[in-house]
Amino acid sequence: MKDWHPDLTRSSSPRYMAIADLIEMDLRSGVLAVGDRLPPQRELAKRLSIDFTTVARGYVEAQKRGLVDSHVGRGTFVTGGQDRERRGFASDAAPDPRRASVVDFSMNLPPEPDDQELIARMREGMSAVATNLIPLLRYQGFGGSGMDKEAAAAWLSRRGLVPSQERIFVTPGAHPALLAIFGLLAKPGETVLSENITYPGMRSIAAQLRLNLSGLPMDEEGILPDAFAEACERLKPKALYLNPTLQNPLTLTIPEKRREEIAAVARKYHVPVVEDDAYGFIPLHGPPPLAAIAPDLTWHIGGLAKCIGAGLRLAYVVAPDTKAIWPFVSAMRANNVMASPISVALATRWIEDGTADTILRFIRAEAGARQQMVAHILPEGSYKADPISFNIWLPLTNGWTRSTFGSHMRSSGIGVVASDAFTVEGAAPEAVRVCLGGPIGRDRLKVALDFMAHALEGPPEMSASFF
Repeated sequence: MKDWHPDLTRSSSPRYMAIADLIEMDLRSGVLAVGDRLPPQRELAKRLSIDFTTVARGYVEAQKRGLVDSHVGRGTFVTGGQDRERRGFASDAAPDPRRASVVDFSMNLPPEPDDQELIARMREGMSAVATNLIPLLRYQGFGGSGMDKEAAAAWLSRRGLVPSQERIFVTPGAHPALLAIFGLLAKPGETVLSENITYPGMRSIAAQLRLNLSGLPMDEEGILPDAFAEACERLKPKALYLNPTLQNPLTLTIPEKRREEIAAVARKYHVPVVEDDAYGFIPLHGPPPLAAIAPDLTWHIGGLAKCIGAGLRLAYVVAPDTKAIWPFVSAMRANNVMASPISVALATRWIEDGTADTILRFIRAEAGARQQMVAHILPEGSYKADPISFNIWLPLTNGWTRSTFGSHMRSSGIGVVASDAFTVEGAAPEAVRVCLGGPIGRDRLKVALDFMAHALEGPPEMSASFF
């Protein structure tokens, strides 16, 4: 038997995950070798002064990774990952081109991981989830299991939120959550407020629910508090929708002082705030969410689409108080039954083992690199962007209209969406949102940006796209 005494402080993961992490680390460093028998679970628990169940979970986790194998009456032995391919995805499996080519360029997409080590780590997470495939195919209660809510709470704590688990819900994406929340807050014909240039999904949801969506004027720091107060007096709104961090499409972030001013107006007029924090995890040190400033007024939606992956179709929702819980649960169950347990399990796995943080760091770094590329190609002051946003907001000049420019860029491989999709009231400006993410790599992106910059130097009739 190997006299193994791991130092749990070497891993930042939960203790049971740390045990599996250290088995893998010590195997790579030579401290452990294939065939070594690990200490019995109760003995290791005593050595480390931790619960037996923690060690048991750690050994199970290591077995999921293919690092060890357990035999009743004999013990747990190091396998060194020799059976990982059998347990997981075959290494020679090729992507199905029918799926690889699917992309919706009308969406604001984060850069896609291209680091093979990271992709392998993501695949390992899917392999581990697959070991529980049968129970994950069952109907499950809405809102997520205890372990999924623990992972959600850990993830939300990165934004300074510490709600009780009973107020946290794992939902099948931000859109269904928004639809349910606004269905609770407002009846057909009633008014809700938003930025005047806002996320197009909010416009669609308001139309679906037959709500009157009224846009508020903005400056470089977001909606104007005085205009918000005046609209509260005049329109008696039932809610305010905000996308306050790296706002889609303008990329602006509402600073903390302005958030406090908005919260004060909302409190004065008893207006609930629906905070769509889709991009809140992207800045390394962003302002606190409105849910931290006015938790009793705010529905917080922490979507995973922009910071981990849209295909998960998951969002963590924090209700403002316990009174709101049951109506929300009823609305969500009626519309969606539950989030996909497979997606939920994968997100929980990635959060617990640190893969989610690694994906987020990649997205943050790659978005920054792409914004630097834009800064070298487009003239300063000709567009609006944040140094780590996924898109730019491009006002058009030299006679370009949003329709002619969109047509010109259609084959470029990047998503260009006209301002009409984002404008709540009044005439849409001659401007477009240009997405820098998605499956396009840096080389192709540079070609597309050069193509765009060349076109913008002159009027549309000088472009070779029109014959």
